Amino acid sequence: MRSSRLLVTGAALTVVLGGAGLAVADTTAAPGDGVAVRAAGEFDFSRPETVATNLQAPWGMAFLPDGSALVAERDTARVVQIRPGQSPQQVATISGVSPGGEAGLLGLAVSPSYASDRYVYAYFTSASDNRIVRFRLDAPQTQTPILTGLARANFHDGGRIAFGPDGMLYAGVGDAGQTANSQNPSSRNGKILRMRPDGSAPPDNPTAGSLVYSMGHRNVQGLAWDAQGRLYASEFGQNSWDEVNYIVPGGNYGWPTVEGQGNDPRFRNPIVTWTTAEASPSGATIDGNMLFVAALRGTRLWQVPLNGSGGVSGSPIARLTGQYGRLRTVERAPDGSLWVATSNRDGRGSPAATDDRILRFPPLDATPPPTTRPPTSSPTPSLPPTVPPTTTPPATTTPPPSGGACTATYRQTNQWQGGFQAEVTVRNTSTGTLNGWTVRWTFGNGQTITQLWSGTLTASGSSVTVRNVSWNGTLSPNASATFGFTGSWNGTNNPPGELTCTSP
Repeated sequence: MRSSRLLVTGAALTVVLGGAGLAVADTTAAPGDGVAVRAAGEFDFSRPETVATNLQAPWGMAFLPDGSALVAERDTARVVQIRPGQSPQQVATISGVSPGGEAGLLGLAVSPSYASDRYVYAYFTSASDNRIVRFRLDAPQTQTPILTGLARANFHDGGRIAFGPDGMLYAGVGDAGQTANSQNPSSRNGKILRMRPDGSAPPDNPTAGSLVYSMGHRNVQGLAWDAQGRLYASEFGQNSWDEVNYIVPGGNYGWPTVEGQGNDPRFRNPIVTWTTAEASPSGATIDGNMLFVAALRGTRLWQVPLNGSGGVSGSPIARLTGQYGRLRTVERAPDGSLWVATSNRDGRGSPAATDDRILRFPPLDATPPPTTRPPTSSPTPSLPPTVPPTTTPPATTTPPPSGGACTATYRQTNQWQGGFQAEVTVRNTSTGTLNGWTVRWTFGNGQTITQLWSGTLTASGSSVTVRNVSWNGTLSPNASATFGFTGSWNGTNNPPGELTCTSP
C-alpha cells in the first residue's frame, strides 16, 4: 500500500514475493513448502470456443450443477442460462434494478445446497441501495432480499458475491465514492462481508454480530479461494495501483489512507500490484496454484502463480492482451475449462460485431494431473481461517486404467470437518471417438455425495455410478471431461481404491 496517489505513466508491474521465486510453469513442490496443487493454469488460449454472443454487459457468472452457466447482464437486469452449442436462454429478470454508470445487476452465486434448496443469489443496485436477493429458477418472480441498505452510487458499488468452501456467502462491497466508509467498522461499504445463506452474521465472524470480514477496501470485484480455503480478492485502486490481496479475517487493507504498497503496520500489503492502465481488475478465479484476474482497462487476463502460503511464487503473466477488449469476469467451469466474459458494451469499450461474448478455453491436460501433496502445516491467522484446517485431505489416487476405452482419475480438491470436494477426470484412451461414458466406484468409509455437477449420479449405499450428461459424453481420442462433487464423511475419508470407466 502506498500513501502517494501520483499518476503512474509507465507500465511497471510490482510483485511482492510471498516466498522463493519459482518458475511459473513449475509443476511440483518441494517437501514441506505447503503447496498442495497440481500443475495448473494450463489452458489452451489459442483455441477459444465462443459459447455466447450478443450479450449486454455481462457481469456475474455462476455455474449450476448440470455444468451450465448463469450470467447476469448489468444494464438489462436479465439472467441468461448458457450451454455450449446452444443459444442463451433468458431464465429470470431481476426486479428493482436501477442501472447507470457501474451500477446495475452485478454478481450471481449458486447455493452450495442447490440440489435441495434451488437458490440463486443476485447482488444489484436499486434506486435506493445495493442489495442481495435470492430466488429459484422455477419461480424467478419471487425474489427475497437477504441483505439491504448497502450505500449505492453510480461508481464503486463492488458487486461480486460467491460462496466460500465454508458454505458462507461473501460479498465485495465498494466504498460508494465515500472513502471514509472503508475505515468505518460500522459501515458495510468498503468491505468484504461474510454471511450465512439467509444474510445473518455467522458467530465466528471477526466481530460478533457484524457481517464485516475485512475492511479498508475501495472496490473489490473479484473473490477466489485456493484448495486450502485461503481467500484472495482483486481490487480497483485510484490513480496509481490496482491490487490483489490475500484476505485474512479482520484484516485492514488500508484504503483510503494508503494505495498499493506501504509501510504502515496497521494495514496489510497486497501480494500483487499493477498500474491502473495494466489492470482495472474485476473477476477472479483459481485453478490449482494459479489465480486468474480479468482486466478491464488493461484488456487482458492476468495469470498469477500462488505459492500456497498466501503469497506469489513468480511474476504474473498477461494472457489474451488486446485480443477481446475489456474482460469483466473469469470463472473455472465444473468441466475444468476457463470461461471469460467480455465487457465491451458497458459504455467504455469498443464492441466487436458479436460482443459481448463468453469465451471458453479448454484445459491443456494431455496427461493426468500429478498426485496432490497434502500440506505439512496450516496457516495460523489470529482469527479463524475461511475453512477450519481440522483435517488434512488424503492424497490423490490415480487408479489403474479400466474398461479399455477410457480411464477415470479421482482427485480430492478440498476437505473440511465433515465435508469434502473432489473431481473425477474421464479420458478417452481409445483410438476412436467415445460416445458416452460411465464411471463406477465404491467408497470404503461410508462417504456420501451431497451435490454433483457435470454428470448424472446414481448411488446405492457406498456404490456410486456417474454417467455423462448430454454435452460432455462425446470425447475424441485423448480428450477428457471432468465432473465434480461435494460429499460428507465421518471418521475417515480415504479416496476410493479403484474406479472403473466404461463406454457403451
